[in-house]
Amino acid sequence: MITASQKKKENIAEYLLYMWQIEDIIRAYGLDIDKIKENIIDKYEGVDEDTRRSMTEWYDSLIDMMRREDVKEKGHLQINKNVIIALDDLNARLVNDPKYATYAAEYYKILPLIVEIRAKAGENKSGEIETLFNFLYGILMLRLQHKEISRDTLDAASKVSHFLGTLAQYYKKDFNNELELQ
Repeated sequence: MITASQKKKENIAEYLLYMWQIEDIIRAYGLDIDKIKENIIDKYEGVDEDTRRSMTEWYDSLIDMMRREDVKEKGHLQINKNVIIALDDLNARLVNDPKYATYAAEYYKILPLIVEIRAKAGENKSGEIETLFNFLYGILMLRLQHKEISRDTLDAASKVSHFLGTLAQYYKKDFNNELELQ
């Protein structure tokens, strides 16, 4: 909870990947707040009762949203979809603004990779920015499972991470009204 709000302020890309992981953790515990308390919240050492209560309320609110939005088994919460929408919009504005030609060049450099990743996604097509997040999240899951990842995939992940990191920096500037987009 504290981590999520910190990540949202500092790096929207890390925040989104973190929130997708939280969604999966909640699913892994069957959307059961008691299991989450026992296996996650109660494991934090040195945390006072107010913090534990806040964490429980945060997880409980996410569980409630997941039920109401029918993403109990798969998919993402609307709050997370909204981040993708905002990043898609910002990406389009940056690419189309002559003042950000360097960003546009970086985008066009990664575009063939987006096409390649989308081609491998089969029927699970998504927008360009979401495709990149899905790719990184997939690699995160492979790492957590201690599965082998090819050198080409790791190289692609590095490029994707760099691009999304740049977009995240622009997002932060835009959020703080420090961007002058046309």
